[in-house]
Amino acid sequence: MGKVFEVITEKLQAFIRSQHLFFVATAPLSDEGHINLSPKGLDCFRILSENQVAYLDLVGSGNETSAHLLENSRITLMFCALNDAPMILRLYGQGRVVLPGNTQWDDLISHFPFYTGIRQIVVADIDRVQTSCGFGVPLYDYQGERDALPRWAEQKGEADLVTYQREKNWISIDGLPTPLSRRE
Repeated sequence: MGKVFEVITEKLQAFIRSQHLFFVATAPLSDEGHINLSPKGLDCFRILSENQVAYLDLVGSGNETSAHLLENSRITLMFCALNDAPMILRLYGQGRVVLPGNTQWDDLISHFPFYTGIRQIVVADIDRVQTSCGFGVPLYDYQGERDALPRWAEQKGEADLVTYQREKNWISIDGLPTPLSRRE
């Protein structure tokens, strides 16, 4: 059954690297704000150390994670075994957003492949690592990555992506600012 770890062990790191999907959860401080839970795919997750991870975040229809991290930094990342022995892995920690132009950007972006539409990098310092059984998670076969998001970003072009981000990514659905809104 479930176990708690102080670090992301080598075995858990191998498990993470074998996954094609993960989930990110954040929440605002307000009881009336919306909890956000987002699925993530593509080759965008990296383990930076036994207590630090990062993922490349692409332009999307909202930017809730970014707004929540700016307000309170709480983040949970979850991985589920979908085609091997059952297991769920949750990484709890404090997250922050690193934008292009930030002093950490060049170092962090070097860990990731290039995608059109890169918005930011989310870095999380992990203070709790927890597994659970995953016995109720169904089995699924991985068929490949969808190319819809990178294709959409390429078709939109850089100028239209900037406009889109101003319209959709500067303020959360609860009216919270995101780090993108503070750049200009």
